[in-house]
Amino acid sequence: MNNRRDLRIEVPVLARVEGEGALELDIAAGRITALRLRIYEPPRFFEKFLEGHTPDEVIDLVARICGICPVAYQITAVQAFEGLFGVDPGPWVRDMRRLMYCGEWLQSHALHIHLLAAPDFLGFDSAIAMAGSYPEEVRRGLRLQGLGNDLIALLGARSVHPVGLRVGGFHHAPSSGEAKALLARVDAALPEAAALIAWTAGLALPDDRQQFTSVALRQPQAYAIEAGRLVSDAGLDCDVADWDQHFREFQVPHSTALCATLHDQPYLVGPLARVNLNAAQLPDWVRELLASTGIGFPSANMFHSIVARAIELALVLGEAQRLLRDYVEPASSHVGWTTRPGAAVAATEAPRGLLWHCYEVAADGRVSAARIVPPTSQNQGRCEQDIRQALEAYGLDQADEALRLRAETVIRNYDPCISCATHFLRLKTRRA
Repeated sequence: MNNRRDLRIEVPVLARVEGEGALELDIAAGRITALRLRIYEPPRFFEKFLEGHTPDEVIDLVARICGICPVAYQITAVQAFEGLFGVDPGPWVRDMRRLMYCGEWLQSHALHIHLLAAPDFLGFDSAIAMAGSYPEEVRRGLRLQGLGNDLIALLGARSVHPVGLRVGGFHHAPSSGEAKALLARVDAALPEAAALIAWTAGLALPDDRQQFTSVALRQPQAYAIEAGRLVSDAGLDCDVADWDQHFREFQVPHSTALCATLHDQPYLVGPLARVNLNAAQLPDWVRELLASTGIGFPSANMFHSIVARAIELALVLGEAQRLLRDYVEPASSHVGWTTRPGAAVAATEAPRGLLWHCYEVAADGRVSAARIVPPTSQNQGRCEQDIRQALEAYGLDQADEALRLRAETVIRNYDPCISCATHFLRLKTRRA
């Protein structure tokens, strides 16, 4: 009797994430013989659009790359230009940029934890269905997301595609009254953040331990968000300007999205990679909350990403509290600057992971070339490895629907952002 089982699964992705694509699996004799995470979203040519624009125009344009993470793109771009132009915007601007970035991490992490990931671990197909049994948890997620949006709008004039940033600082400084009002809301939210860490750690998370390389920015004294050196748990430690000496970005035939490798191997960026590498830089009170979960970091369990997001959510609320408590209106919200030609390079930590920008600025002060490496493309190779290992550990003899749901859960765990939302709609199999 021939027990060989050949199976081909092709499913559009992804439920409860941004973007459109498909996962293709070929299964034979109990093994995955081919796996392709296909992103067939049409190319957006954003880097080409930036050519011919001034730095301040680029800052507003790159906000349109992502509706969830506009601050990440703006702050990375502005810091790249300031580095090339020799601009020191001063401590007030640096603090306010960190505050604005904290707002983005807060709203993105709150959204992903409560509305996108938690339904997977609680047995629901959507946050709407989950709200019937967990109404307060869903309300908590919406409250925290709303607070994050308002922190962005404090400095960006609006939370979606903000317009407050400029080379040298901000177009406008908030009043002390506006800062004080938000501080009261941050104070009230901190107990919710502490409870969230325990709640995520108590979810029925699969025990799926894998080997992977974590990559993130690191600062010596503070948890890296808006700046730092590139580090990994495999020994990497370099300036962000040295990106091309270690990383390679390329396209695979089955996807319009680019992939990236570190020393020719896939790697992980994002909350789990950051906590794995930078737990020692967390404030004492956050590390105490982390220790109380009983989960040891660094963690090799990819599903601990949801706990890492909760840890970072508490971190940024604490940072927002500190920065708002010390807020003083400045005499000016920006400093002057003069353009110069050359390469402008910077990297920051978007909510989903490392974000790297490089711009060539011509003698006339306009951008002549742009290159942007987002976290989702960096994670694509690691995500494909994860799907393969997770499904084989789960058991390829499971029903097709069960395999589909596990694959969705794995992919959603990365919080991929590939431009707009869709759902798995069909499952095709081929057996022999």
